Amino acid sequence: MNDTRHGKSLLGEFLSTRRAQLKPADVGLPEYGDRRRVPGLRREELAQLAGVSVAYYIRLEQGLSRRASPQVLDALATALGLDDAERRHLHDLAGDGRQQTRRRRLPAERVTPAVRQLMDAFGDAPVVVLGRRSDVLAWNRTGHALFAGHLDAAGPDRVAERPNTARLVFLDAHTRDLYVDWPRKARDVVGKLRQAVGEYPDDPRLASLIGELTMQSPQFADLWAEHRVRAWDLAEYRMRHPLVGEMDVLQQSMPVPRGQGVRLVVTTAAPGSASEAALQLLTRTLHPTGEVETADSPITRTSSHA
Repeated sequence: MNDTRHGKSLLGEFLSTRRAQLKPADVGLPEYGDRRRVPGLRREELAQLAGVSVAYYIRLEQGLSRRASPQVLDALATALGLDDAERRHLHDLAGDGRQQTRRRRLPAERVTPAVRQLMDAFGDAPVVVLGRRSDVLAWNRTGHALFAGHLDAAGPDRVAERPNTARLVFLDAHTRDLYVDWPRKARDVVGKLRQAVGEYPDDPRLASLIGELTMQSPQFADLWAEHRVRAWDLAEYRMRHPLVGEMDVLQQSMPVPRGQGVRLVVTTAAPGSASEAALQLLTRTLHPTGEVETADSPITRTSSHA
């Protein structure tokens, strides 16, 4: 993923796939009842909607144009009906030379003392720290119990063996059962990986992960081919936990300052709800009777500094 030709091919794939997913009626164009040779919009139709020449758009889709201006990219995003996350992804795929240089200098992913303090500030709420490839860099005890109690709690300490949430969602039976609406969770995971590819096109381990999931999961392969993008922000899910049953939770994701793609994900439930009671019950199962948890207690951590 480290040459510009591959980056440009990703841009072309994104444009052609999203163009194929649109029907003329979706963008106010007449169909005239004609039998179309290709699915979705024709290249000339999209070019017309975006206000660019057909020849230029064809070069862009084929990866022959050196660089599209931000104005052209915005026009194409509007014509394709992209949301904010997809629009940013389009700009990432067509990134300039300065961005490409920065992307090649990917720092090692680690959890700083400041991030540890932030984790502790959420108390018993389930917290997971994820890297740019969705590797679990750290989790607190409740986060481990909620998402992967069947795995070794110290897994994030071993860099080569860190759990990966995308791999778990598609290849781990426990995680599949954890989400009542698993297909929606799967779409969200793939969309976030799509966003990561746009931001970090030169990451070989990210490319390897995508190749592995494509080979091992037909569902992943099908979703990956759709070129849908999801933002890292917040999502509501109904979870079916083996210890405390079903609960409706909100997973909120926030970037870690100076984290270069590292994010902290916190899971909460509506105050006073049965789901909140279920999360509290899960927390109580982790504390033997009489155990008091303090900020300095070793039981508040399940992994050492990554």
